Amino acid sequence: MDTDLERKAKEAFIDDHFQLAVELYSKAIDVSPNNAELYADRAQANIKLESFTEAVADANKAIELDSSMAKAYLRKAIACMKLEEYQTAKSALETGSALAPGESRFTKLIKECIDCIAEECGDLQKDVLEKTPSDESTKGAQPEIDLSNQEPMIPAAKPKFRHEYYQKPEEVVVTIFAKGTKNVSVDFGEQILSVSIDVPGEEPYHFQPRLFGKIIPAKCRYDVLSTKVEIRLAKAETIHWTTLEFTKENTVLRRVNVSSVSGAQRPTYPSSKPTKDWDKLEAQVKKEEKDEKLDGDAALNKFFRGIYADADEDTRRAMKKSFVESNGTVLSTNWKEVGSKKVEGSPPDGMEMKQWEY
Repeated sequence: MDTDLERKAKEAFIDDHFQLAVELYSKAIDVSPNNAELYADRAQANIKLESFTEAVADANKAIELDSSMAKAYLRKAIACMKLEEYQTAKSALETGSALAPGESRFTKLIKECIDCIAEECGDLQKDVLEKTPSDESTKGAQPEIDLSNQEPMIPAAKPKFRHEYYQKPEEVVVTIFAKGTKNVSVDFGEQILSVSIDVPGEEPYHFQPRLFGKIIPAKCRYDVLSTKVEIRLAKAETIHWTTLEFTKENTVLRRVNVSSVSGAQRPTYPSSKPTKDWDKLEAQVKKEEKDEKLDGDAALNKFFRGIYADADEDTRRAMKKSFVESNGTVLSTNWKEVGSKKVEGSPPDGMEMKQWEY
């Protein structure tokens, strides 16, 4: 049965019906789940469909079942290169090349990976990258994260667990709300997160997104708690992730200003002027006004302003009422005296009050 499905899947692939090929390979895998060839061939069909994360998962499963299968390493490398995971691709190619020494595609793709990594890291890294894994200069280098235990993604499966994320300048925290789970597997790639959770009596839960940005696998970690799985992804760059998963629309990368986020230093601007201390300035003006030396009417007006400023509400009412009603000839501070009657004008000696006619 699985042989017939495999034959039909290969025919569909040759006829460029890649989606049909994937479906037929999936049915064949259901019949023979330990057939490494089926996973490797489905990986190739997924590459044609540009389903690169699924292709990596299939290639990893094929490698797990048969670690001597050179084409599984090749297809894993091709998918990783499409995902711009050049370090992972280079490692897979080197292993595959050792298994198939006469295959020129491995050598060609290794060179492409080296060029891409050098472009990312700088040309100074190129000489190191071109050395073989057995070279002394590679000793002590960070080991490649092995994703070989990763289960293949089931595209049609409905997510069993809800997930969400938030981020900080240096990391992204992903939470998968899976209660009472024990068998949890989490692997980290350069830009791939792979989570597998065994669910008793049901199909395993798989979550394998290609991430918005690259991460540092060695610094990533996860915790399995009673109600959730908490995953901390260390960002390779301090950029703001607009989404968790990568899409072709994710082209604008906004770099995070770490110093402003941490509050360690307030931002400064070249055109900014020093902030004035307005309380100090007001106190200085009041002191200058108090110390100012005036003569004549100016001194008298200053004297009355001082009385008004320090007076209670009744005194102020008396001063305003008497001044207005007397046409500026009387200024009383006694509200009991002027509050109950109109204040008549009192001209200076030798002068006479006149009413203006309008």
